[in-house]
Amino acid sequence: MHRPRLSRRAFLKTAAFAAVAAPYIVPRTSFGAGDRITAGIIGLGGPAGGGGAGTQLLAVCDVRQDKLDRHKDNTSVEQYRDFRDLLERDDIDAVFIGTPDHWHAIPAIAAAGKGKDIYCEKPMSLTVREAREMVKAVRRNGVVFQTGSQQRSEYAGKFRFACEMVRSGRIGELKKVHVNVGGPSRHIPTAPEPCPPGVDWDTWIGPAPWRPYNERVLKGWRAYREFSGGGMTDWGHHHFDIVQWALDMDDSGPRHIIPPNGKDVERLTYIYENGVEVYHGGATGGQIEFIGTEGRVMVDRGTLKTDPPHIMATPIGPDEVRLQRVTRGHKGNWAHCIRTRQRPICDVAIGCRSVTVCHLGNIAYWLKRPLEWDPVKEDFVGDPEASRWLDRPKRPPWRTVI
Repeated sequence: MHRPRLSRRAFLKTAAFAAVAAPYIVPRTSFGAGDRITAGIIGLGGPAGGGGAGTQLLAVCDVRQDKLDRHKDNTSVEQYRDFRDLLERDDIDAVFIGTPDHWHAIPAIAAAGKGKDIYCEKPMSLTVREAREMVKAVRRNGVVFQTGSQQRSEYAGKFRFACEMVRSGRIGELKKVHVNVGGPSRHIPTAPEPCPPGVDWDTWIGPAPWRPYNERVLKGWRAYREFSGGGMTDWGHHHFDIVQWALDMDDSGPRHIIPPNGKDVERLTYIYENGVEVYHGGATGGQIEFIGTEGRVMVDRGTLKTDPPHIMATPIGPDEVRLQRVTRGHKGNWAHCIRTRQRPICDVAIGCRSVTVCHLGNIAYWLKRPLEWDPVKEDFVGDPEASRWLDRPKRPPWRTVI
């Protein structure tokens, strides 16, 4: 009996339902790999644009007119000032989210509710609770979510090979990891300035606490605690994501977080259940340094080396740990998974756990005292004050679940 071919839109609705019951992969269907993915961009300040072969941009959204003007000559791309209007379009399959950090969770959860697949720039969220709510929304609606932590997918496989060597035991038993990234964001007062034409400042602030317009905030928002976690969540999401991968901790995290105290603790220190200690800073020869009982692996985007050198002399063998390989690039992997309904290499649950490591470090810095974390319950142990930092109040009318 002849079965009619599902339309792409009908398939995605069916796949979203199936994903609720399927623990990992939604079954493949008959729509072809050449089918074009229609996309919109929410937030034009970041590098989110472009989704690989077969992706067509239909809409862009930003609260700054100068950003929208970049697309003014492209008559096939509709412009929006409110992301909710973009998400109402039935002809858009997927969205890129490239907003400032405090604007990641709300549009991502709304997009999932509309059945849109999502590519969200790192850091995935402003808070731990936001990240977990994003996971829930993605799973509930069966959409494909790629976190923008592209070091698992790109850079000639340097990070993957480094993690494979560590997990295969080439440096013996892993003892310590050093990660060189910037520090936490801070509370920084600023003076009010006239808001320039074309900037919807109230919407830019959105769910964050209100503050008057200031150009330094608009251009350097990552330094401000209301909008970002600073270098700890910026480059930190990239590099701590690789640490999580190397430790085989994609579904877990550290147990103890100890900030520097000017005495016996020199650096922020994470301690995992297996005893591995991860330090904020102190890497030599690469931005990430893995130290084992029999050697070291040092890696960043331009570096991969080992001490002694022979540790990396041979490829990973069939009896060693082989991690997922991506040949299409990070956005290409996302587009491929949209077509196959598989989970991408930096699925939302992985992004949640990696950004949580960054948030935990920031909370320890801000409170200036050691913390104990339960990675199963995703809460601090016996510490209500620290637990209050797991989320932030949202300025009305915005809320995480809309």
